[in-house]
Formats: sequence, C-alpha cells, structure tokens
Amino acid sequence: MNDTIKKFGHPATLIAEYDHWLILLRPAQPTLGALVLAAKSEATAFGDLPAEAHAGLKVATAAIERALMQAVGYAKMNYLMLMMVDPHVHFHVLPRYEGDRSGAGLTVGDAGWPGQPDLGQAIKLDETQIAALVGWLKPYFA
Repeated sequence: MNDTIKKFGHPATLIAEYDHWLILLRPAQPTLGALVLAAKSEATAFGDLPAEAHAGLKVATAAIERALMQAVGYAKMNYLMLMMVDPHVHFHVLPRYEGDRSGAGLTVGDAGWPGQPDLGQAIKLDETQIAALVGWLKPYFA
C-alpha cells in the first residue's frame, strides 16, 4: 500500500476494496460517513492512473453513493481531490446534509452546509470510534 493509504489508517480504516481502489473511513469526520477513496497505485497525478483505474471509479463511486445514502441519507455528495499533503491519488468523500446525522454512537453535523465543507470542524476519531464506524459502515458495502 502506498504511503497515503497508510496515513489514512489502513488497515484499521478499510471498508471496501476493489481492483484499483480502496474505500477507507476518514479518521477525521467533517460529516458522518466521510471516506477516503484511494487509488492503490503509486501515481501522484490523476491522469497517470491506468485506464482500468478510471473505469473502476464507476464501481467504487456507485457503491459509495448507494451505501452512504442508506447509512446517512445525504442530500449531496462531495468528492474532493486535494492531494496537497498526501501525494498519491485519492479523494476525500463527504456526504453533505442539513442538520446532524448519527451512527455507531457518534453524531456529526455538517458545519459548512449548504456551502463548502468545513474540514476544520472535523471530529478526530480515536481507535475505538474508528472501529465502531468501520463496523457500522461495512455492511452497507456488502
């Protein structure tokens, strides 16, 4: 696994795995169910991914949207490709909603709604909370 994947807590944060992509729980939750969609590749530019990885986005994003609609009931989905600190290709996936959402003993509001997501207001999870949220979300991806 590349260093970006490791930084986001793999394997403890792993929710689902595809041929070219991993879906990880984001260890800091600006909204409930925030994920990281990380390419397994060593590529540091989106255009450098193989064509199969681009095609695989269809499967991974469809799974994310289906699962998080069931789990969180989001109104909009944001995919942020920031890659400023963590160089390997990845997206921060943020379900967006008005008000609060609860799951696995955690309640999280969307501080930026209806504007840009407020990543600075993210709840930093401890190991117990990570395990609980991963356990809560995994069945939605089955």
